[in-house]
Amino acid sequence: MIKNDVPVAIQLKKLYELQQIDSQINEFEILKGELPVEVSDLEDELAGLDTRCKKLEESIKNVEKEVAKFQSGIKDSKNMIGKYEKQLDTVKNNREYDALMKEIELQKLEIELFQKKIKDTETQSVSKEEALKATKEKIKQKKKDLEAKKVELDEVIAKTEEDVAKLTKKSDKAKKDIDDRLLMAYERIRKNYRNSLAVVTVRRDSCGGCYNKIPPQTQLEISQHKKVLVCEHCGRILVDESIALVEA
Repeated sequence: MIKNDVPVAIQLKKLYELQQIDSQINEFEILKGELPVEVSDLEDELAGLDTRCKKLEESIKNVEKEVAKFQSGIKDSKNMIGKYEKQLDTVKNNREYDALMKEIELQKLEIELFQKKIKDTETQSVSKEEALKATKEKIKQKKKDLEAKKVELDEVIAKTEEDVAKLTKKSDKAKKDIDDRLLMAYERIRKNYRNSLAVVTVRRDSCGGCYNKIPPQTQLEISQHKKVLVCEHCGRILVDESIALVEA
């Protein structure tokens, strides 16, 4: 787990330094608060509203096509009625007359049915247009909210990016003297805790992470800086406060 060409004491010192640097970077991330999440959520919500808007617009277009189809049906029925009414003038008997009148009545019923369908469809169209209007208003407001959040986030980033860049360089430099497997363990432990503390000092005979007591023998071994030791309770890497004095 430890590089052969870099003493354990040095690696522990670098690891402790890395923790301090990463903790400072975390503090800058905390300054952003929930802004990155809020920006992402608003972007997702806007994408969903845009999709809804397109579907409503397409649905309204389909309504217009349906109304046009029904109106065409009314026109056809009226033409048929006109045709049958002309034929009434040439009927030869009551049977032909009754048959034509029946056809005329059927076409009139068709017209009534088409008119009802047009009314129902237009009612649906009004409802969809109202939903579309409301959706567009919501999009407009959400875009304002998103813009405001982005400006706020950009301001925080602008204030901290230079410091974060410097700390990131220091972090990369510290990592060069630490064994890859030890670094992997460090990153894994950090992910387990909200405060991202993976390396802690022993204070008042206790772990600086979980505050459980550390046995005297373990404290002695920690102070010798000869091997990597972890808290048996929380799994954090333990160092003593004198590690900062170790010469690199």
